[in-house]
Amino acid sequence: MTSSGNPERSEPAFDAAERPMLEGWLDFHRETLAMKCAGLTDAQLREASVPPSALTLLGLVQHLAEVERYWFREILEGAEPPDLYSTEEDPDADFTVTESTTWAGTESVWRAEIAAARESAAACRLDDLSEGVSSSGEPFSLRWISMHMIEEYAQHNGHADLVHERVDGATGK
Repeated sequence: MTSSGNPERSEPAFDAAERPMLEGWLDFHRETLAMKCAGLTDAQLREASVPPSALTLLGLVQHLAEVERYWFREILEGAEPPDLYSTEEDPDADFTVTESTTWAGTESVWRAEIAAARESAAACRLDDLSEGVSSSGEPFSLRWISMHMIEEYAQHNGHADLVHERVDGATGK
């Protein structure tokens, strides 16, 4: 974070080895999401993109906290942590926000999941296979999970850019 409270984002080195490159791009995309939320009020962060869509910036951050937990703790480690937001009755509840949903609370949960993800990944090599498996019964390599997470953040950062533009007109962070 900068002294103004805005997140810092630096691009990965152009000549990094594979693991630092993957970790660098994942961190870049994580901080891109934080930048898209920076400077907005809780009310703005709860503002839906375009009706009938209920997509919000806070909903995207909640979703990505859930995604971090799923891929690094549930799949990579084979742990069984409870869902953060989703339920069996409402599997998309991670996108749902209420008037009491705040940036401070949401960011705290998201950052904690990022820290847990880093810890899980640090214990593995890129070729190590996950304890959890795909629907066809096959494990994932940490390399595959890392690439998937970069793709997941890149996709949702595009959504975040559109939502942010709708909220205050700003684009291209």
